[in-house]
Amino acid sequence: MALMERVSTLLRANLNDLIDRAEDPAKMIRQVILDMENQLMQVKTQVAIAVADLHVLERKRTEDAGKEASWMRKADLAVAREDDALARAAIERALSSRQMTAAFDEQIADQKVQVENLKSAFAKLETKLAEAKAKADVLAARYRRSRVANTAANAQVNSGGANTFERMEDKVLRTEAYGEALNSLASNDLEIRLATLEKEEEVEKLLAELKGRKLTA
Repeated sequence: MALMERVSTLLRANLNDLIDRAEDPAKMIRQVILDMENQLMQVKTQVAIAVADLHVLERKRTEDAGKEASWMRKADLAVAREDDALARAAIERALSSRQMTAAFDEQIADQKVQVENLKSAFAKLETKLAEAKAKADVLAARYRRSRVANTAANAQVNSGGANTFERMEDKVLRTEAYGEALNSLASNDLEIRLATLEKEEEVEKLLAELKGRKLTA
């Protein structure tokens, strides 16, 4: 039956492997527990139904066995009254009841096997569910610890720690160097302009001297 196949799948499942492969182990094991609880309730219902069916079969078997005995008594009474036809009819009915009793015996044997299988599956699933719940508690604690550790690590990464201060210091140093470079360029430009003026003044002075010598020659 489909129910037993689902139960068998759950029983064969390796919880440790499932947890290791899951992206969210806590969520995964909660789902496994929900599945097990659901299947457990279904198996419990099926056990109750199977046991009830077994009781019905046993009661019908008892009834048919009683009918066989009753028809045999009637056949015996017919023989005593020398009514062979009635005796034969009663015996036929007794044999029919005997066949029904044998058929019920087979059904009862099969039903007992089914009941035992269901009870065994129920017990194993209960054990597996208890194991899953125990693992869930441990896993939940581990998950909480990992989240705390991740939060702390993220905070450290986001804050940057010593690396952030180093980057800030580098940025300040680069800014200062850039300012110094601009100032240096500005000073050099001023010095160049002053030197140009001095050179032009010297040229004009020498030119005036040359002109003066020409006039006096």
